Amino acid sequence: MAAAAGDGGGEPVHEERGAPGDGSTSGADSLDRLYPAVGATRPPRKRTTSQCKSEPPLLRTSKRTIYTAGRPPWYNEHGTQSKEAFVIGLGGGSASGKTTVARMIIEALDVPWVVLLSMDSFYKVLTKQQQEKAASNDFNFDHPDAFDFDLIVSTLKKLKQGKSVTIPIYDFTSHSRKKEWKTLYGANVIIFEGIMAFADKELLELLDMKIFVDTDSDIRLVRRLRRDIGERGRDIEGVIKQYNKFVKPAFDQYIQPTMRLADIVVPRGSGNTVAIDLIVQHVHSQLEERELSVRAALASAHQCHPLPRTLSVLKSTPQVRGMHTIIRDKETSRDEFIFYSKRLMRLLIEHALSFLPFQSCTVQTPQGEDYEGRSYSGKQITGVSILRAGETMEPALRAVCKDVRIGTILIQTNSNTGEPELHYLRLPKDISEDHVILMDCTVSTGAAAMMAVRVLLDHDVPEDKIFLLSLLMAEMGVHSVAYAFPQVKIITTAVDKKVNNLFRIIPGIGNFGDRYFGTDAPPDWSDDTLDT
Repeated sequence: MAAAAGDGGGEPVHEERGAPGDGSTSGADSLDRLYPAVGATRPPRKRTTSQCKSEPPLLRTSKRTIYTAGRPPWYNEHGTQSKEAFVIGLGGGSASGKTTVARMIIEALDVPWVVLLSMDSFYKVLTKQQQEKAASNDFNFDHPDAFDFDLIVSTLKKLKQGKSVTIPIYDFTSHSRKKEWKTLYGANVIIFEGIMAFADKELLELLDMKIFVDTDSDIRLVRRLRRDIGERGRDIEGVIKQYNKFVKPAFDQYIQPTMRLADIVVPRGSGNTVAIDLIVQHVHSQLEERELSVRAALASAHQCHPLPRTLSVLKSTPQVRGMHTIIRDKETSRDEFIFYSKRLMRLLIEHALSFLPFQSCTVQTPQGEDYEGRSYSGKQITGVSILRAGETMEPALRAVCKDVRIGTILIQTNSNTGEPELHYLRLPKDISEDHVILMDCTVSTGAAAMMAVRVLLDHDVPEDKIFLLSLLMAEMGVHSVAYAFPQVKIITTAVDKKVNNLFRIIPGIGNFGDRYFGTDAPPDWSDDTLDT
């Protein structure tokens, strides 16, 4: 079992991977279906975020449904990891109530992003002979050798660093791993629970807090009978046989002795609310020590520096300057704003493609003559749009890149903290082998762009294969991205010098998403809320 949970309103946040060759983000091939016809006259619509297909709520409790509200930065203004996730290890006997305690901790913590990871997902793949033993309840699933500790350790290390991981899904009925694996991303807090959570030295070193759930053996047996018969299709004789032959001896030999390694022992499991309150207080104090403000750091950094060499600005021809004049004019109608924005996007995309690697090649013309030309030497091109405004650039990319794959990342500013938060991502499979064109229409401080680049790096995309494209950038945003990620190519049609105290680009273009989609932002909602 592997799940992610948190607290907040709206759609739950999760990570999705597209199928190989899948170029869609949410089933729509064109943005033209998302807004009224250009010539139509309609009253302004209320501002909304892009709607993405999502999984059902990830955790329900007696009090409320817990959703993921968004993941704040896990790196500093240099683009490097500034803090690791806080990892809680939950150990205890089989059916001791570890998962229930974990969910109670998640609910009481009230933090925006928590990953709950179960050791049950990491049973080793059984041989044919072992499968036969498991079918007759003669295989010991409660021995340390039954678990893939190498995979557990590598998975927790990556999660702690904020990277994405794939988790096996174990089928307890067939005693085998399913073909599909679950993709998870890093978090503020990771709760790892399992009977052998403290049985490996290298695993212990990854745990910031160790909790042992101590429950009476008779209660554990009753719970195991209910679970294995009701949920896993076992018969009562087989469950009792397995308990007496493997479960109880394993608890005495391997599990109970690890209680001395725990920082906190929770007697009676979920019934011990005092112990759970203590745990929550400690975790909160640890998280407070790890807080940081990325946007404030960006605003005060890189002042008066020359523009970086990794920046390429589309030549400001009279035509380009004229289009900027139109889209910057507050009196420009929405249909003209869309029309000239699309023209600029097309020019920007064509300009960006010239920086891709090309190799010499020879073709034969219809006249039978050789032509010495050039061809793209990479594996594949993938476009990734930063929602909401970034997706307006997708049609221009599709128009010039045949069969391009598309991914999406939703990053929004937390209205309370002012920090960017990762809410949703869907990336094509094997994106690490592609050249990635990252698209956002405006970049002011660079906070959202940096988060999107960090996400791509965490998915093993090489830094020098990332191209950040934007119609308009502030110098601050250019410096922020270039300083943190010096190998990322930054490509835009214009760079404005200033950002005001609300992080709006000056002179700027206004809120691109609102002007393009015809939505109205609340008066106190800054341009930077969605389009950064």
